[in-house]
Amino acid sequence: MIDSRVARLNMVESQLRTNKVTDEAVLAAFLAVPRERFVPPELSGIAYIDDNLPLGGGRVLLAPMVLARLLQLASVRSEDKVLEIGAATGYAAAILARLAEHVVTLENDGRLAAVARARLKELTAGNVTLVEGPLDRGYPAGAPYDVIVVDGAVAAIPDAVAQELAEGGRLVTVVKPEQGMGSGVLMTRIDGRLSQRPAFDAAAPLLPGLQPAPAFVF
Repeated sequence: MIDSRVARLNMVESQLRTNKVTDEAVLAAFLAVPRERFVPPELSGIAYIDDNLPLGGGRVLLAPMVLARLLQLASVRSEDKVLEIGAATGYAAAILARLAEHVVTLENDGRLAAVARARLKELTAGNVTLVEGPLDRGYPAGAPYDVIVVDGAVAAIPDAVAQELAEGGRLVTVVKPEQGMGSGVLMTRIDGRLSQRPAFDAAAPLLPGLQPAPAFVF
């Protein structure tokens, strides 16, 4: 039987630290949250592999290195209000709960949202609010947000979501072109304008509602 505590430590030391994740708060959060509780039971034995793990319906738990590097890019502070888009089973929200003052996590799949709600309750993540709704609309009722984390890949950030980022805020996600590898990117709002900086190569599936618009065919 796998010792999950040892597996978490190996993940942090072998996958995260060796892949340019140096933020000690991020590393501590990954070390504290039991990733095996957020995957289907039959995958618990491989919860800590360096890969995306399928959750059904085309959704995945992002590879630890990709998620950790995104959160490091976001520079989450203890006083920040965070919006996470694509809660899935709640793993990233549980990690963000240890970094930020408050987290709103948005999920459009009722099955995944039910799992996330149960897991976050188990971990007593009292500073997380789970909301069900379309991912491409964000959650304007809680805006503006200091940080927005899109937990998956997008073709482009929807305008509705971009408008929910506070001045000086940071948005992180994987931007995926129609062909080729995606990139982990950091977007910042300065003087009302969004700028984008690619930071690292990343593989992640597109989130529902955030795929490229279908091309018009004559």
